[in-house]
Amino acid sequence: MTAKLFLHGVPDSPAIWQPLLAALDLGDTPVAVPALPGFTAPLTAGFPATKEAYADWAVGQAEALFAEHGPIDIAGHDWGALIAQRAAMLRPDLFRSWAVSNAVIDPDYRGHRLARIWNTPILGELFMALSKPAKLAEGLAAQGVPADIAEEEAAQWALKDKRRAILKLYRSAKGLSFEHDWARDIGKLPAKGMLVWGEGDPYVELSVAQRFSSRTGTPLTVIEGAGHWAIAERPDAVAAALHSFWNGL
Repeated sequence: MTAKLFLHGVPDSPAIWQPLLAALDLGDTPVAVPALPGFTAPLTAGFPATKEAYADWAVGQAEALFAEHGPIDIAGHDWGALIAQRAAMLRPDLFRSWAVSNAVIDPDYRGHRLARIWNTPILGELFMALSKPAKLAEGLAAQGVPADIAEEEAAQWALKDKRRAILKLYRSAKGLSFEHDWARDIGKLPAKGMLVWGEGDPYVELSVAQRFSSRTGTPLTVIEGAGHWAIAERPDAVAAALHSFWNGL
């Protein structure tokens, strides 16, 4: 059984994977669903919370899993998708495959409105200071995240280190611009990859996935009637796509 490693994104926690993991029903398959540093607990002293630091952290998670179980299938959503792709670029030897949802390293993408706000000094801090957990729960639920998970994610939002980490992460990526660094290494991605995308994503439009798929030949599954959090909105459809991909490896 090939071990699975799932990486969540922003503003989420491992809880966002619960609907998909239930739909996948992986049985005895080794599964790791770690929290990004600073997202569910205080940041470790000295951890810079940059995109490079999170990529190195992900490689460390994969190394530990690989040591026990061999090559891994890694899956990521949102920032977890970007970090998963970067980890696969850095250490392709650790992975059997990669699958990403609703975010992809793309040289032409310039980030959504929130990314630009978080990338801006003072404005980002003001946003974080005024942002309330209840409002986040309301917003996530409105976009299809199950209410109980939206509440759990909102509770994590009260952690100051989480909000600080998010600002540092986005600023290390100049919002969400990878043209001058990570996007130059797309050719280093292992060949066995796939994209799963919510058709109506308002943050990273479907056209971004279609462009990446066309350029690289990576298969794309579009989840109709879903948005950015397709993994929680339509877990059965995403699970079917992942099982089909994994079974064909």
